[in-house]
Amino acid sequence: MLSNTRTTNILLLIIVIPFVFYLLKILSFIFIPLVFSMFIALLFLPLMRWLQRKRIPKTFSIVIVVAIIIGVIGVGAGLISLTSQEIRASQDDFLAKAMVKIDQFGSFAEEVTGVKILNEEGSFASNFIQKENAAKQISSTLGLIGNAATSVLMTLFFVVLWLAESINVQKLLNNTILRQKHTSIKTFIKIENDLITFIKVKFAVSLFTGIGIGLSCLFFGVSFPIFWGLFAFLINFVQMIGSFISVILLAIFAFVELDPTSTLFFFVMSITGVQIIFGAILEPVFMGKSFSINIITVLVMLMLWGFIWGVPGLIMSIPITVFLKIIFEQFRSTKILGQVISAND
Repeated sequence: MLSNTRTTNILLLIIVIPFVFYLLKILSFIFIPLVFSMFIALLFLPLMRWLQRKRIPKTFSIVIVVAIIIGVIGVGAGLISLTSQEIRASQDDFLAKAMVKIDQFGSFAEEVTGVKILNEEGSFASNFIQKENAAKQISSTLGLIGNAATSVLMTLFFVVLWLAESINVQKLLNNTILRQKHTSIKTFIKIENDLITFIKVKFAVSLFTGIGIGLSCLFFGVSFPIFWGLFAFLINFVQMIGSFISVILLAIFAFVELDPTSTLFFFVMSITGVQIIFGAILEPVFMGKSFSINIITVLVMLMLWGFIWGVPGLIMSIPITVFLKIIFEQFRSTKILGQVISAND
């Protein structure tokens, strides 16, 4: 009888898990802002508690936090506007340089392989750099901005709900996954502390990485330093692969602008050094053992959540994994899963 019940539970689990992931995917427009808002609310939770100790009413505390968030968004929007103006002002010069470099590469490849690459006009770049596509690109950009604005508003709405405790995570855990009150309180405190640590460290590391990349671009004369700093800051939230993407794309971009001399070499070395110092050395030190997740788990979670939620899923994959790891470690039946996820156990 016990064996039959266990088999039934396993079969139900096999059916339910894909269905849950399917719902997460089709309802991503709700779940992505919801989960993002939870991380943002956790980041400001210490500030909320400090304001409450000062006997400031919760409503005013929430207003203060929302004002800070809007201010940060405003600064980010201002930097994006500034760098977009810089890009528009010099895009023609950059495209001209890019077409020359690409044509040189096409000529070299044609000589080496013997395969005809250049078109009748003797150009290789014109095959995929076409200015008449600008209207389509502008339309796509406007659509992307509209979707991003909607997501930001939904995220702010959910942040207010988290901070006002209209959505109570601890009560939800008590009524569903965790049954024993003492265990649930300890587990919730650990989840909260670990996720706050992760968010603070990741934000600080990403911020200094972006500043370092931007200063490197400015020092070596690579165009759009603000853009590349912002890009490095954002992509660094994607665990492991974000730093590689940043270095590779910026190295390709610098190849167009800089001559293949020692300047290009030292620039690539400088941005690589920034990523190594902040991402490979300082980040693991400040994160601690709670975030020591083995590489296979990181890659699997990146692929899974990237498939379900795209870029936001890539960003949130590691915090979600940490959350699952802590939950698994609370039960004897799932403790082995927590040990599999951990890099040290």
